Amino acid sequence: MDVLSDAIGAMRTGRPHSAEIRKRAPWGVRAEPFSGAGFHVVLEGSCWLIPAGGPPVPLGVGDVVCLPHGCGHALADSLSTPLDAVPSGALSQVRPVRDDGPGALTVLLCGAYTLDRTRPHPLFAELPELVHLPARLGHRSPLHAAVNLLGDEVTDPDHGTQAVVAALLDVMLLYIVRGWLAERSSAGPATGWAATLNDPAITAALRGIHEEPARQWTVEALGAIAGLSRAAFARRFTALAGRPPLGYLTWWRMTLAARMLRDTDRPLQAVAQRVGYTSAFAFAKAFKREYGRAPGQFRRAR
Repeated sequence: MDVLSDAIGAMRTGRPHSAEIRKRAPWGVRAEPFSGAGFHVVLEGSCWLIPAGGPPVPLGVGDVVCLPHGCGHALADSLSTPLDAVPSGALSQVRPVRDDGPGALTVLLCGAYTLDRTRPHPLFAELPELVHLPARLGHRSPLHAAVNLLGDEVTDPDHGTQAVVAALLDVMLLYIVRGWLAERSSAGPATGWAATLNDPAITAALRGIHEEPARQWTVEALGAIAGLSRAAFARRFTALAGRPPLGYLTWWRMTLAARMLRDTDRPLQAVAQRVGYTSAFAFAKAFKREYGRAPGQFRRAR
């Protein structure tokens, strides 16, 4: 288990989707905000990404841009081109989008993910509205390898393409977040979860929590994994992760429990045991404290 995979897995729902978009200038589209996360990759040509707030971003071949919080934005061949509104998600619909005009051709690969934002992992919550990973020779070759594979599947589908595309889109999201973490670390002293995941001691403790959420952890036991005294570990963990060690443990247990209640038919007792509670009653009290409703009510509402 690793924290990054779990952080994204806790929020991901449904099946992601993507499409190739071919546009000839002049063209401009404005996408409304949506509840998921999206990305665009320039495969050919160039364009501008115009966020709802902040300066426009020029994009060239190989550039990857991600909108982790589904913010409204626009894409256009030029900043002077009028924008046509498109429904939420239309930029990543399954069928290819083509628009033949007289000008230069731009080819984009666009994708979208469905996310449950009721309980975002703090790592994901720290992501900015716009993540831009410009193409650089020799940089992020795994990300661009995934882009190439995804582009091949979208433009030339074959047996099993739906499963391949879904898997590659999940890989893309992981690589994009990895790229953002690397950019933050290289830009200077990292803070927040970028610093947390670069701290071997705290990462070791987090890995223990994620691998064995049902274990009856104490601050001393987690500190021992980190190789720190109880007090030093508690201070360091809280400063980096934004909450005390046992507070994060409870938060992660309840997040796992909510996902099991949402996605499985496991009995309440089985869910309770999976997250470290021997009593379904004690688990139900803890869950209601976190979510404001009993586990059964939560499951029915989902």
